[in-house]
Amino acid sequence: MIDKISSWKYAENFNREPDHITVARNSAEQLGVESVTPATGAGLASIAAMLEAKNIVEAGTGAGVSALWLLSASETSTLTTIDDEPEYQNQARTNFQLANIPASRARVITGRAAAVMANMTEAAYDLVFLDIEPFDLEQLLPQAIGLVRPSGAIVISHALWRDRVPNPALRDDETSAMRSVVRVFEESEEFISSISMLGDGLLVAVRKPEVIS
Repeated sequence: MIDKISSWKYAENFNREPDHITVARNSAEQLGVESVTPATGAGLASIAAMLEAKNIVEAGTGAGVSALWLLSASETSTLTTIDDEPEYQNQARTNFQLANIPASRARVITGRAAAVMANMTEAAYDLVFLDIEPFDLEQLLPQAIGLVRPSGAIVISHALWRDRVPNPALRDDETSAMRSVVRVFEESEEFISSISMLGDGLLVAVRKPEVIS
């Protein structure tokens, strides 16, 4: 039997985090904000690079750790990041400035993601990253899916929710909400999806390209 735990630990420690992102991570810890792991961040950057993502939207700014990883894939990409905690976003802005990210590349919006995304242009984004609580995520999903262009991707962190999603005996509300989110993509004919073991589980769902007849 392969030692999955050792393999997971190896993968989690594979990437060296750039100094400017470590600075942002430390500020997040001081605020009590959970950030994506360095391995998850590198995974996000890899996805953004493969998609050649120019327009990215994120729900769950925190202190800007995941945003900095996403923006690291290209010097020409732009990111719109949404959070309902002004204190977190103020710190994220500071971290963007420390990382020399021009204000034109990182648009920070304070508000509930569902309300903000409802007013954004449909099918206009190459990558949508969601890092919010399961209840909010379940409600947000229809709007988030609508923003993804054909051949674009929606990426969800904590897809295994503290390793609780795989255990059918665990039926608390948060775990059930995350299961419902995962099931949307499992049953979708519009997306090709997978879950990796990065961090707390990273779901990647790519919208199938439009077929022109």
